[in-house]
Amino acid sequence: MGDYTTRFNVRGKKAIVTGGSRGIGQESARVLAEAGAEVALVGRDKEALAESEALVKATGQTVHAIPGDLRTAAGARQAAKDALAALGGKADILVNCAGVARIEPLTELSQEDWDETIAVNLTAPFAFTQEVVGPMIEQKAGKIVNVSSQAGSVAIDGHGAYCASKGGLNLLTKVMAAEWGPYNIQVNAVGPTVILTKLGAEVWGPPEKAGPMLAKIPLGRFGQPIEVADLVLFLSCAASDLITGDVILIDGGYTSV
Repeated sequence: MGDYTTRFNVRGKKAIVTGGSRGIGQESARVLAEAGAEVALVGRDKEALAESEALVKATGQTVHAIPGDLRTAAGARQAAKDALAALGGKADILVNCAGVARIEPLTELSQEDWDETIAVNLTAPFAFTQEVVGPMIEQKAGKIVNVSSQAGSVAIDGHGAYCASKGGLNLLTKVMAAEWGPYNIQVNAVGPTVILTKLGAEVWGPPEKAGPMLAKIPLGRFGQPIEVADLVLFLSCAASDLITGDVILIDGGYTSV
């Protein structure tokens, strides 16, 4: 099995990260590259994608920037094919991180916002993964990490579409794990609380906004992107080979009370 330095790295592996142009996706891609992986970043904003590519390349690893619009299943499938092609036809690791949040009470939530949330947060991971998993099945090895949310496990006011999409992603994760386990493919989800990405800090920075949520978190703080990225790395390396079908909450205890 090797020592811990072997079990806790991804040297020589090929990884795809959707939503890789910012936030948790960007940091996950950087950490995977830092741990030795060749990485394909998928993102819709070409300018942000180029900035992320430069950041991840600073690790010294090979990085590929793949433009892709995951708001349609066809777009997700094409982006997956492009990412696989850039990596030589296979990926050892897939991190489904692209996501959107439309925060409105159910009575005011538009059909368009509902449809986009389900499309990006649930349909895209299904379609993208379906394209990527074939080579994993052939090589009888693979790691898939779906970035979910604490909102996939509990109801949160104003998060109807988001909760539905992430709850669906959690169960999709379990079915993927059950069906692909015989091929030595581990599939897990991570469920963060509020993470202080650039956007997260802007939204949750004001005390009047942050206070009520912080009061529900036993650890009394929000998370940092690196904390989620480190968990993604763990679930992508050999140290987690017996873990599959789990939704691992990284929420400071929010869902425990």
